[in-house]
Amino acid sequence: MRTPDGRRFRVEPVDRAPGVEMPDEFEPRRLAKRTLQIVAVLAVVGLVLLLAPGLGKVRDLLTEARPEWVALAVAFEAMSCVSYVLLFRPIFCQNMPWRTSWEIGLAELGAGSIVPASWAGGLALGAWILREGGMPAQRIASRSVAFFLIKSSVNFIAVAVLGTVMALGLLGPDLSLWLTAVPAAGALLVIAVVLLVPRLGVGGPVSADAGRTRKAMREVRKALVGGTAEAVQIVRSRNLLVIAGSLGYWAWDNAALWATFHAFDFSPPIAVILLGYLIGQLGGLLPLPGGLGGIDGGLIGTLIVYGTPAAATAAAVLVYRVILFWLPLLVGAVAFISLRRALNRPDRPELCVVPAAT
Repeated sequence: MRTPDGRRFRVEPVDRAPGVEMPDEFEPRRLAKRTLQIVAVLAVVGLVLLLAPGLGKVRDLLTEARPEWVALAVAFEAMSCVSYVLLFRPIFCQNMPWRTSWEIGLAELGAGSIVPASWAGGLALGAWILREGGMPAQRIASRSVAFFLIKSSVNFIAVAVLGTVMALGLLGPDLSLWLTAVPAAGALLVIAVVLLVPRLGVGGPVSADAGRTRKAMREVRKALVGGTAEAVQIVRSRNLLVIAGSLGYWAWDNAALWATFHAFDFSPPIAVILLGYLIGQLGGLLPLPGGLGGIDGGLIGTLIVYGTPAAATAAAVLVYRVILFWLPLLVGAVAFISLRRALNRPDRPELCVVPAAT
């Protein structure tokens, strides 16, 4: 079998059992328990908003939210989920059936809503599914790194460009260099470091009697270096799905936040939302289920620093986060159930055919 560019493909043989056991972290009962815990936290937050003194303005805004803008935010977030799937398929396996791509991508997004360090938790679920489906572990590791880097790179590039333009006074409100030039410089530094990673090399071979930690560290380095190099190569290929998926995942998510602000009759400058988005989203790197608390606090604090009103910002971010929690969780649960059934079929087909080793 050949790909459009003429490379040969073969199916990797994998020994299969009649059924598979889910990893402990993704066992359905455990996921359900995590979901209930997060729902309980959300309920507590709701009670605080209803009863705590000093939050009357936020409560008033929430009761006056314009439903058409909230519905638009949901639609924008749905488009962000679609873009995630569009990005997933060409990076992991161009020949994967579209239904499988949809199910794995949406299941990853759903897992990201409830497991700690959501960006890593979703990819971990996808990696396990791909391995059970027959994809080699080394390819999964390097492509997971490539996927994360490509998905994240749009945000950093946007901040580098916007921060520079705003620092020069060519666009957006008049903000200090600390809020424009410094984030731009930081984003450029991150991009430069990522581009230099492949030059590290994978290092020398590890002896057979080396410790488990040393072997694991070499595998991590190998995946990081290989995945970064593959990310650069994939971007240079100018695959339309990769471009549309990476841009769409970032743009539609920002649009959802923009729409929730409009639900409360406030329209902050687009440049402020885009800059505040990256810095605020860094809270999602904390090991919290679905980034709960980290992303919320990061976004609210950052956007307020950039000049958005406190009450409107708190209301807009809270509605945005509710959408960001429930929408991926619901569609991801359906996809996860379908995938689990497919993986337990004795005659299940390969999820993907991968390039033959050269």
